[in-house]
Amino acid sequence: MLELPAQLTHTSASACLRELAAAVPNQPAEVVVSATKLGRFDSAALAVLLSLRRDALALGKTFSVTKLPQRLSDLAHLYGIEELLPDRRQTPR
Repeated sequence: MLELPAQLTHTSASACLRELAAAVPNQPAEVVVSATKLGRFDSAALAVLLSLRRDALALGKTFSVTKLPQRLSDLAHLYGIEELLPDRRQTPR
């Protein structure tokens, strides 16, 4: 599972994307990105997620996000891209 950092804004997006994108090929068939730590973000977080999705799909993998903050989910809805960032719900144990 890939993890977004606690802060993901325009100033840190490029470095974050480079790091996470390099890990996509080594992920299993289902690439899951956790947003559990994500607290401070702007629309650049959506750009990072969309780029990771594109990379995963290009490798024939599926893509989902878990624990997407409500504000970021609302922003994705506003931009009309929420269906591109499916929320993988954790199964209760």
